[in-house]
Amino acid sequence: MNIKDKYIVKIEKMLYGGNSLARLEGFPIFIKSGCPDDTLEVEITKVNKNYAEGRIIKIIENSKCRITPECSLHNACGSCNWQYIKYKEQLNQKRNIVKETIKNITGYDYEIKEVIPSPKQFEYRCKIQLPVSQTKVSKRILAGYYRENSHELINIKYCKMYDELINKIVEFIKINAQELNISGYNEKSHKGLLRHIVIRKSSDNSEILVILVINSAKTDKNIILLAKKLTDEFPQIKGVCANFNTKKTNVILSDKTSIIEGRDYYVENLGGIKYKVSANSFFQVNPECAKLIFNKVKDLITEKINNPSILDAYSGVSSFGIWLSPFASKVTSVEESITSSNDAKENIRLNDIDNVEIINGDAEKSFQTLIDNKVLFDVSIVDPPRKGCSEKSIDNLVKLTKKYIVYVSCNVSTLARDMKLLEKYNYYPVYIQPVDMFPNTYHIETIALFEKKQ
Repeated sequence: MNIKDKYIVKIEKMLYGGNSLARLEGFPIFIKSGCPDDTLEVEITKVNKNYAEGRIIKIIENSKCRITPECSLHNACGSCNWQYIKYKEQLNQKRNIVKETIKNITGYDYEIKEVIPSPKQFEYRCKIQLPVSQTKVSKRILAGYYRENSHELINIKYCKMYDELINKIVEFIKINAQELNISGYNEKSHKGLLRHIVIRKSSDNSEILVILVINSAKTDKNIILLAKKLTDEFPQIKGVCANFNTKKTNVILSDKTSIIEGRDYYVENLGGIKYKVSANSFFQVNPECAKLIFNKVKDLITEKINNPSILDAYSGVSSFGIWLSPFASKVTSVEESITSSNDAKENIRLNDIDNVEIINGDAEKSFQTLIDNKVLFDVSIVDPPRKGCSEKSIDNLVKLTKKYIVYVSCNVSTLARDMKLLEKYNYYPVYIQPVDMFPNTYHIETIALFEKKQ
């Protein structure tokens, strides 16, 4: 097999990362934009020892699962690259990805539940982060997503992953930034003022927070004028902030944020519970789906034990802890971010809760302090970032936990890796439930319940 060779292949399945898989005499070929059961003519673009990559020249026979994407920029934008696959098949493929990833890493063929679908397949995102640039001649401000595997910005006028109101706000910012002579950021030269547009909103659209990420150490007068224009035009915007990021980095938000208009947070009302969420705090991007996850975790815990003491680790604004507090004797939420911890304390007050304790600190060190104080929990919940838990955190976690651990993961590879660490302490998964937090993408959230076996 050589580069530029052409073959007829049939797609077997989708892979984590977005590609599809075909085989030629058993040799794997990764193909972008393939759909399970497609018959394709492909051209080989890369050959490695263990696999090849190919591009579609022609679709010879469409899969029954292939549909026309609703977004005209689907092939250009690298954001939601499974939009051409029927939603039911997306769920099937995600379940398969979870099953195979866990089996490949742990060696065990665990039962994986059917994926819980997102209540919305479009307009589900309540947080967006859009890079900004500017055309050379017309000086038009652009904002959107990067073309897949590149830093070529695709200007987005209307994205179907977030709703009409956010789209209107983004367009308003672009037009008015240009009128106010606010320059767009240039990655190569590290010049230009406006780097990113970050918008966060409540699921009912009643509260919106806009963060303008700027390449400056102080707030420019025209940024202040833009903020005023935004709050005058959109009454739902409760605050506009400037985030100061002057570093040559791909990190979007620095730790320095200043209020320009209104306040630096919004309030999400989910299932009757109020969550204050600040500019730099973590909260799930798909709140309606988050509610399904919160309730699933609640059901898993309450079916096993009554009135438990709960450790809520990597807790953000204590989203799990506060949701579970009515069913617990006590909840201890551990979070490294001081901003999120402060929001969590305010959320306890907002919801009149008296059985949730907030600990601000690194999980590994905070776990050790709890161990030193001889604290034990009936159930521990961990919801770590994509990198998963550190080995020491796992070592300490099992010392704090009597019998049950709930692991909520946004990266099934690190979940599977941490499964192997938990196995050393006789913790085994008894329930694995994928949830589709991110429709039309290959990303998948997974809930795993571990029980200590004697």
